[in-house]
Amino acid sequence: MMKTTVRTVGQVSVVDLSGKITIGEGDVVLRDKVLELLDAGHSKILLSLEKVSYMDSAGIGELVACFKKAREKGGTVKLSGAPQGKKMGT
Repeated sequence: MMKTTVRTVGQVSVVDLSGKITIGEGDVVLRDKVLELLDAGHSKILLSLEKVSYMDSAGIGELVACFKKAREKGGTVKLSGAPQGKKMGT
């Protein structure tokens, strides 16, 4: 199960993600958290992926959808700490 923790650094909302981002599980949690932040007026969002253990194609698709939704609302979503050497699914 994926978990999120949000912290603020200056004007940036940092979302620390941990666990798996997979279809029907982490993708929904990710989407809901980003939409919640955007709706609350947070326009600068950084997704920290350091503790993500696995991501399938649905997770990657959800990242793209978050970028698009933020852009539509005048915000930005950036990534940090993409796992290296860990398996990313297809």
